[in-house]
Amino acid sequence: MKRLIQNARILTMDADMRILDPGWILLENDTIRDLGEMPGDPAALPQADERIDAERGIVLPGLVNTHCHVSMMPFRGLGDDCPDRLRRFLFPLENKAMTEALVYRAARYGAGEMLLAGVTSFVDMYYFENEVARACDEMGIRGILGETVLGQPTCDSQTPGGGLALAENLLRTWRDHPRIRPVVAPHAANTVSPDILKKAKRLADEYETLLTLHASEMDYELAYFRETFQKTPIEFLSDLGLLGPRLLAAHCIHLTDRDIRLLAGSETAVSHCIGSNTKAGKGVAPIKKLLSAGVRAGLGTDGASSGNTLDLFTQFRLFASFHKTKNRDRSLFPASEIVALGTRGGAKALGMERETGSLEPGKKADLVLVETKSVNMFPCYDPYSALVYSANASNVEMTIVDGEILVRDKRLIRTDTGKLRAEMEEEMGAFVRAAGVQG
Repeated sequence: MKRLIQNARILTMDADMRILDPGWILLENDTIRDLGEMPGDPAALPQADERIDAERGIVLPGLVNTHCHVSMMPFRGLGDDCPDRLRRFLFPLENKAMTEALVYRAARYGAGEMLLAGVTSFVDMYYFENEVARACDEMGIRGILGETVLGQPTCDSQTPGGGLALAENLLRTWRDHPRIRPVVAPHAANTVSPDILKKAKRLADEYETLLTLHASEMDYELAYFRETFQKTPIEFLSDLGLLGPRLLAAHCIHLTDRDIRLLAGSETAVSHCIGSNTKAGKGVAPIKKLLSAGVRAGLGTDGASSGNTLDLFTQFRLFASFHKTKNRDRSLFPASEIVALGTRGGAKALGMERETGSLEPGKKADLVLVETKSVNMFPCYDPYSALVYSANASNVEMTIVDGEILVRDKRLIRTDTGKLRAEMEEEMGAFVRAAGVQG
């Protein structure tokens, strides 16, 4: 199947940051076959089974969400202003009311929300992760999925650290899937024992996959490592042997200059979750220093419990506003650099830059068409600026993953949002009752 998208403003996000305006891109099955500028004679365009007129919309690589807890959709709007929310609210409610069926239905709902917002790949860390993989397979999204390993009983394992066995089962079950990439996900250095952390690292090395965890996020986390080990969390992870090219560390808000050197020297990648971090008043990660040191970094939404949305357009705007304000520099991070973090930056952080993150021949056909006809998108002088400062998820006209159109005319193709909502709501009864008891 060959599809030709034409008459588009194409942001290739390649090494030269080429813009084809107006341009065309040819997809063949699951691969980008070719792309170029519109010829004077339309008859000179490549032949295709389907031609799509972008009507001067913006075509860019699929957005990459580098940190998420997709099945936490039922938590959205609960306890938003609760202090120490993780330990006082989230962990107890998960253990009381999160079920295998709810994880599955919430993952379908969350995957739908991401597809409608142009997210084609996402990293996940949660419980019953095999059900998340099943949901992603059905929805068509590209999932990099890790079973949460926690040093205390959880909703899917009463044995502390029992998530390791579930993680290995996930790795064995899904490792050959074309869109599902199973990974290893110990929760954090302060919620998992050093022994379990080392076992998680060995498992990731054995299966040659990603290792991801939360790091340098919480004030009490920093105090714990300072008082117990006289180290920062990053120094602790370094001494334990966890830093390295396979590690994706989420958050990394509170970093010393030595931490940054350790991350850069070990080639560890970072997921920056500006929305959830600032909503919780935790701080603004030193992304400028990290990028200047050569650290690979991408953008993450965190779960809907923490950031309330799974769309990266919100992260684009928050990223610009907070970093420019913190550094008192309006020119810091031009819009093109922010879009790069949400596309090729995220792909590099996941070690997937050969597959996705830019529009180049031979790469996977993961891309997004953002329309420019809506009232908030006119005029559109600079497509990067429009994406960062004007666009929102409702402007996503089309989302394509692995060459398949999953969103067309702003609607899901494989299912519909009403069905996804009804499915999740049907399974939320016990959860809502438990949340009411806690609230």
